[in-house]
Amino acid sequence: MNLHEYQGKQLLAKYGVTIQRGEVANNAEEASSGYDKLRADTGTEYVVVKAQIHAGGRGKGGGVKLAKNKEEFTQVSNDILGMMLKTPQTAGGLDGPGKLVRKILIAEDVYAPDFDACKEYYISILMDREKKQNVIIYSTEGGMDIEEVAEKTPDLVLKEYIDPNQGLLGFQTRKIAFNLGLSGTAFKGMTKFIANLYAAFLGSDASMFEINPCLKTGDDRIIAVDCKVSLDENALFRHPELAEQRDEDEEDPTEVEAKKHSLNYVNLDGNVGCMVNGAGLAMATMDIIKLSGGSPANFLDVGGTANAARVEQAFRIILKDPEVKAILINIFGGIVRCDRVAQGVVDAYKNIGNINVPIIVRLQGTNADIAKTIIDESGLEVHSAILLKEAAAIVEKVLA
Repeated sequence: MNLHEYQGKQLLAKYGVTIQRGEVANNAEEASSGYDKLRADTGTEYVVVKAQIHAGGRGKGGGVKLAKNKEEFTQVSNDILGMMLKTPQTAGGLDGPGKLVRKILIAEDVYAPDFDACKEYYISILMDREKKQNVIIYSTEGGMDIEEVAEKTPDLVLKEYIDPNQGLLGFQTRKIAFNLGLSGTAFKGMTKFIANLYAAFLGSDASMFEINPCLKTGDDRIIAVDCKVSLDENALFRHPELAEQRDEDEEDPTEVEAKKHSLNYVNLDGNVGCMVNGAGLAMATMDIIKLSGGSPANFLDVGGTANAARVEQAFRIILKDPEVKAILINIFGGIVRCDRVAQGVVDAYKNIGNINVPIIVRLQGTNADIAKTIIDESGLEVHSAILLKEAAAIVEKVLA
């Protein structure tokens, strides 16, 4: 689950991470009062207006702008609120439809008064699954072009691995600060910043933190100017206060609907819809589709309780994608009885009606023979299969 920048900063502040102060606004009235409050707190008219969407590269798309006074702020905030913001990370990139900006963050200008004395760094924390350790990735070249830095000068991107048995050690925070070229007050500030940031990462059960830029100000303070936070959804039951911050407007509406029906669904860009029970079988099914000349349109795991109602909802969700040219249902009946799934498929087909794409059903396991009979005798345009290779052959045939 992703958080907005302002939500991520609120989380970091609870763990003692120094952040760029700001006020959130949903409309022009809130924006005006937010500006006045921030001006009173900071003593300066300069503010930065930031679009709040779940995508990076906002500055490149015109979603981050500096305003030097109230008049400029009013114009900038009105321009950003309600705009369809296109960034390299929104769907379709700069040529895509963009994302609607529903909120803005009015942030203090932390670069003043000595812009030239400021220095931007890049810091992120995530899990390296291959090494089975958390890793802190950092660079002296923070800012909007960090992707280009990583591609063209990878030697400028450094990594510090954290032994899970020992945790983050003092010498590692000092090593990071030293490699970033810091000294004196800034060196001490960075070691504290890293330690608190890692504590926040662990404490929130995050899967990724990205601070870009992490700023050294002209007076040697270390501040999180921007942050991207992604939380592990499997651990949200331990953090109900964070779960409440989910913004469904920023998520794929089909995936949101799937969650409401306890379906594990991820939208992809292929042409064959998948309905499977079990994540491992789903991945194998997607491979089979590729080998058959198709491309998976989704990942959909109906779980271990694939009853008729759940199968029907899964059908409806898959059919929302206009690119779907066929649907492959691949169920292994261990706990689930295949005959119940088959009856669910037949009932769903009749209830939905007007299903004009081929449906291939492969049921194996408990009562698979009964299930095949139900499908074959239903009189519906449903292709049944027992072996996975049979299902693959049918997929290939219907796509030809």
